[in-house]
Amino acid sequence: MKDNLARPEPLNDWEFRLLRGIALYQFSSKEVSECLFPAKEQFLVQKSLTTGKIRNVLLKETNELYLVLRAQDFLFSITTLSALRLKECTKPPKLRVIMPSSLASFVREGKNVFAKFVVDADPELRPNDEVLVVDEGDNLLAVGKMKLSGEEVKHYKRGVAVQVKRGVEELG
Repeated sequence: MKDNLARPEPLNDWEFRLLRGIALYQFSSKEVSECLFPAKEQFLVQKSLTTGKIRNVLLKETNELYLVLRAQDFLFSITTLSALRLKECTKPPKLRVIMPSSLASFVREGKNVFAKFVVDADPELRPNDEVLVVDEGDNLLAVGKMKLSGEEVKHYKRGVAVQVKRGVEELG
């Protein structure tokens, strides 16, 4: 799949506005959109060789993967780097599912989050939303995809609340 991506290149003004617009739509906040994309010069994009559409957003300074623009729904999949930025831009419980600190090691290993263990969640989250999984101290544990709404998670005592895509090693 990586063979189908062009070399990273700088963003143009239109692409920068497009990425901010997608972030505005996906995360329902102009402040989050601007925080996620503070300046066009900080990013590079990789485009599909087949379609010419943006697939990856990289940090220019380190060439690390920042966001993936999914082809099927034209929304972002967050990475650890973009999750850390989203965490800085928002206050709990915004975009978060909060777990007990005692279960942090399981979530960091990439294990899914079950509804019965959720301490709190952003009530605006919907199924399939990208989400940050944090502990009670707001330390990032994982990134994942909601399987229930933020309201349902608080009331359900069974089932997977968040399908964890990748656990985050302890930072610090």
